[in-house]
Amino acid sequence: MDFTKKLPLLFLLFNIQLLLAQSPCVGGFAVHTIDGVETSYPCDGYDLLSRIPISTLATTLGNEEGSDIWGWTDPLDGKEYAIVGTTNSTAFVDVSDPLNPVFLGRIETANGNTSYWRDVKVYNNYAFIVADGVGAHGMQVFDLTILRNGVDSDLTFNGSQVLRFTGNGGTGDLTIGSCHNIVINESEGVAYLVGCNGAASGGPVFVDISNPLTPSVVGSYSDKGYTHDAQVITYNGTDNNVTSPTVTGVSSYIGRQILLASNGGSNDRVVLLDVTDKNNPQFISEITYPNPGYAHQGWFTDDHRYFIFGDETDEQNFGFGTRTFVFDMLDLDNPVLASTYEASFAAIDHNGYVKGDKFYLANYRAGIRVLDIATMISSDNTSSEIGYFDTFPSSNSANFNGAWSIYPYFESGNIIVSDIERGLFVLRSSDTPLLSTKDFELDNTFSLSPNPTSQSEVTIKGSSKITTIVVYSLLGKKLLTKNNINKDSVVLPITNLSNGIYLVKINNSASKKLIVNK
Repeated sequence: MDFTKKLPLLFLLFNIQLLLAQSPCVGGFAVHTIDGVETSYPCDGYDLLSRIPISTLATTLGNEEGSDIWGWTDPLDGKEYAIVGTTNSTAFVDVSDPLNPVFLGRIETANGNTSYWRDVKVYNNYAFIVADGVGAHGMQVFDLTILRNGVDSDLTFNGSQVLRFTGNGGTGDLTIGSCHNIVINESEGVAYLVGCNGAASGGPVFVDISNPLTPSVVGSYSDKGYTHDAQVITYNGTDNNVTSPTVTGVSSYIGRQILLASNGGSNDRVVLLDVTDKNNPQFISEITYPNPGYAHQGWFTDDHRYFIFGDETDEQNFGFGTRTFVFDMLDLDNPVLASTYEASFAAIDHNGYVKGDKFYLANYRAGIRVLDIATMISSDNTSSEIGYFDTFPSSNSANFNGAWSIYPYFESGNIIVSDIERGLFVLRSSDTPLLSTKDFELDNTFSLSPNPTSQSEVTIKGSSKITTIVVYSLLGKKLLTKNNINKDSVVLPITNLSNGIYLVKINNSASKKLIVNK
């Protein structure tokens, strides 16, 4: 479809270079400029490394808006890629250099229809993509190793590069058309499609993707109705005593495939299933909670003790601040509500993910919020929030704008966020080590003043004679060098440094972070 093709490649690459600049969080704001428009993003503890607008990621078909996001790390070289769902396509961005991400191309919607809900997950170096409300779309499968070839010549991956799976094709078999979401349990090589129109009453459909190029439906579950989102785990918790009257032939849940279904709609609750036997999924238990609006999505803690969950419309329906529920899953047969954290603002919560001791929440108009899990579980959890980056600066009200989803799992520590109106954000904790090498260990043997700075020069004072000064970018690129100084104090001109974070190294040993915010 020629009308959806974007700018010529050379102009696009040139234009992308103009979009990129790191923007540290200083004084509660990260200031970023694109196309001459300066935006101050409220923040606490998280820096903006770069952003690519939705107009670059999406095609021109229908409204250009962002939806889901996931990431892929190439096992060959460790390069990191963002996979961004939009209303009309799925975009692929090389974010290995987080200051200079490269848009590689996109897969267009399967049948020419647009969708506000496009979801993607990754298994075995393949991306699996579904969309909701678009008719006979099916599940798209894409070999991510194609991205090693760099920017696609017409910015569109198509033809034999994209497999489209619509079901097994036999008489009476389920047809995969529009699905709201896809989740993958990587330890078993099975994708679970949920909210599929006309299949299993919207309940989970089990698809064997152990060979990504020959997916096959191997079961489904419809007894509890529509599932909006889910997580499937190979359970490694401590519940080794099955007491649910609906589970037979199982004595312990350890090592079993457990599905937690967020069943939003008229039957708002979280449903637990044992899906180890795809031909005989078994209902374990279900969780209800006070004042449900729309049971949306949740994620287990790493030890599988707690399930952290969000309701999508309770803020709008009941006037709550953003509510996050923590369910104690010590006994899978009898889960209980352990605590509820309520934020001071009314923004709607959307997708949230656990990494270590933190819960990363895409909070629509409140941007991304980072919560300390141990504090959330405690009786006094008002101080659960330990950081944020607000991608929608103008308001924290309860409306469907701003941050849709977040992916916090890159080994680099970089975090990617999909924003409905603003596209892709690449963020990083201000406390994340800038360079993972002993060559850049930070110390206090010299001072930089002022720091942060808005001036054209900084003063460096050492505890001993300063002989050499080298200034590096965030990624270790040498930007400025001064030798044979032999002074206790040096005034260093920085007029050529744009806003961002830098490392200043003296005498080839001591390093310190410098924040430029002109």
